[in-house]
Amino acid sequence: MQLVTTRDGSHTLYVPHLDEHYHSTYGAITESRHVFIDAGFLYRTDGPKISVLEVGFGTGLNALLTCITARDKQVKVTYHALEKFPVDLVLAEKLNYTSRLPNVPDAESFFAGIHQASWNATTMVHPFFYLHKIRDDLTDFQPEFMYDLVFFDAFAPEKQPEMWTQDIFNRLYNNLSQDGILTTYCVKGTVKRMLKTAGFRIEKLPGPPGKREMLRGTK
Repeated sequence: MQLVTTRDGSHTLYVPHLDEHYHSTYGAITESRHVFIDAGFLYRTDGPKISVLEVGFGTGLNALLTCITARDKQVKVTYHALEKFPVDLVLAEKLNYTSRLPNVPDAESFFAGIHQASWNATTMVHPFFYLHKIRDDLTDFQPEFMYDLVFFDAFAPEKQPEMWTQDIFNRLYNNLSQDGILTTYCVKGTVKRMLKTAGFRIEKLPGPPGKREMLRGTK
């Protein structure tokens, strides 16, 4: 894996054998905030607590921004994150997210806590953020928990087609609470049709820089 600096100055990772980046090269932090925090977490949060499933833990960026937002909004988050191939801790420590968030108190300790948390166990990173990292992917994972929000951040369908199937979207729909939502950067027609078939009400929203649209599905 190779460290790449995106246009907003934040890092992403490039996977040569897939010819794929973990985030948009137009801005990793910008994309994560737009797709998962603004269109997902802040849109869905309407009470003192929320449960989140992230499909594709990756660099831990979505978890970090969620932890910061949960602390700021004082919303207690139960955060489950799926990742079959975790980023090596040495490489994760080179990611520059906390230096790109210079005015965010505790960002560095949050990010360290997120990556140092044990797999397949629950860790309190902050009193408002409980993290449970699951070393698995969604093709094998059978959720036994009801979620309010799903961050669907798998690699693109053409790179990882097994993660974008009707069965998977059906299972996610069934494990969402009423009015629960799923957000994703992907707007492919096949993905929209699968989400609709699963039962989601689909919205096409303006996308982050470099992408015209994104999707939000509501149960």
